[in-house]
Amino acid sequence: MYATERHQHIADTIDRVGRVSVAGLARDFGVTTETIRRDLDALEQLGRLRRVHGGAVPAGQSALAETSLDERLVRDAAQKDTIARAALALIPPTFRGSVLLDSGSTTGRLAELLAAWAPDENGAVLDISTNSIPLAARLHAVANPHLRLRSLGGAVRGITGAAVGPTTIAQLSEIRPDLAFVGANGVSAEFGLSTPDETEAAAKAAMVHAARRVVVLADSSKLDAESLVRFACLDEIDTLITDAAPAPDLAASLSDADVQVVLA
Repeated sequence: MYATERHQHIADTIDRVGRVSVAGLARDFGVTTETIRRDLDALEQLGRLRRVHGGAVPAGQSALAETSLDERLVRDAAQKDTIARAALALIPPTFRGSVLLDSGSTTGRLAELLAAWAPDENGAVLDISTNSIPLAARLHAVANPHLRLRSLGGAVRGITGAAVGPTTIAQLSEIRPDLAFVGANGVSAEFGLSTPDETEAAAKAAMVHAARRVVVLADSSKLDAESLVRFACLDEIDTLITDAAPAPDLAASLSDADVQVVLA
């Protein structure tokens, strides 16, 4: 196979799968890893991909890349809806306890479902805390008598609408929710859970430490991705709800960390 043919195949695979490895490409093409590295270097120069440790990812996938909440709400909407429904199953009408909702588009889908939450008996209340201003406003607007809402304060990030900073972290240190639903921009075997902004990462880390059980909601585009700032290791979470099976390396690391993987 000519180099140009390899380059096209690599670019197509990146577009379709979202990641390639040097070892895997060398095996598939029957060439040396040095040849594949030169191919990836050439494609990176053309802006077709971005080199990462052991392989490459799409050119637009940067550790600092971050889209607005409005943009994320419409991206992969069907997958996020299925993940949110799977998460709702952890809060049935018989649930008696407290829930912590992180900011984000997938947790936002869960908040929409929780807006209609009702217990199996009169008088029961679901206690919900969140650092998301949009989620708090949405839940407050429905005036559901079965929901007790706590909005965490702090400096509000414009791009995500999340309250962050020392005030938020101090408030999180004073609560012990039964369930925390946390979003992530990246879920990686080597790096763990990550997000682009350090202040939001600090708030997420505080959520992970505060909750009795941590459930990460991440669609499959976040799997094997890494953002700039790690906020938790895999062994600090209990459950991952996603829409596609993780790749073998990530699946093995999740298993080793005793993380339950729920496919929505």
